[in-house]
Amino acid sequence: MALRFDTSFDPAYGQGVDVAHGVQRVTARNPSPFTFHGTNSYVVGRDTLAVIDPGPDDEAHLETLLDVIAGRPVSHIFVSHTHRDHSPLAARLKERTGAKVLAEGPHRPARPLHLGETNALDASADTAFVPDIASPDGELVSGDGWAIRTVLTPGHTANHAAFALEGTGILFSADHVMGWATSIVAPPDGAMADYMASLDKLIERGDRLLLPGHGGPVTAPRAFMRGLKTHRKMRERAILERIRAGDRTIPDMVKAIYRDTDPHLHGAAGLSVLAHLEDLVARGVVATEASPAMDGIFTPGR
Repeated sequence: MALRFDTSFDPAYGQGVDVAHGVQRVTARNPSPFTFHGTNSYVVGRDTLAVIDPGPDDEAHLETLLDVIAGRPVSHIFVSHTHRDHSPLAARLKERTGAKVLAEGPHRPARPLHLGETNALDASADTAFVPDIASPDGELVSGDGWAIRTVLTPGHTANHAAFALEGTGILFSADHVMGWATSIVAPPDGAMADYMASLDKLIERGDRLLLPGHGGPVTAPRAFMRGLKTHRKMRERAILERIRAGDRTIPDMVKAIYRDTDPHLHGAAGLSVLAHLEDLVARGVVATEASPAMDGIFTPGR
């Protein structure tokens, strides 16, 4: 299918929005080119609640969440991954509610840093986050009238998880699948091979509705995710075409491939190209000396 993004979204700051039976969305006022209108938190349940992705450490967002919670007990806080727009508010929300915090684990890169490499994404990582409970793939947590299953989806980050609302066909897809844009996959925090494998995993699940970390619902998930796969494969082909045409560096590839993209986003685009190149080098399709790097020289492989 042709990949069509949906940017028609009302964040409705300062209030909860009903998005499914027993599910309210609360959007933080932290808009940016990477967060769209802001980070979506979800409040699940009617009596005893769960909160999914509390969001950035923002006082106004905390107060809105507490208004939506409206004095009801919160038993669990689920965190999809440790970027600063998703996990930092977990600590303060836990203090106010006494809830247990669940996540795959603390922040970590998808691979070790290469010799001399610096992590351009350090500022976006919530390295202070440690969950009360490490939730493995398939773990089911039952609450009052709801059950949530952990579905590990590494790719955007190594510790990224989606959460399935058991028995409903609803999946909270966080930053792995969003209807308004593609997910950023940027080494060393993310890995393209992991991201593609996680896409396949979600396609096989067959959920009927995705509620993402930014923007509105994805209402035809399987078709949309197949479109995401096609988009990534087309990007891979574009990189290979640039290398075969003589481009040898990531900046040269970015200039050609992302010529219609805001130059302020070219840094992120370069990391995305690196993610593809890591996968292509691992498969032997592209060659480079030592390990793939932002300043590396890339040539056709076998």
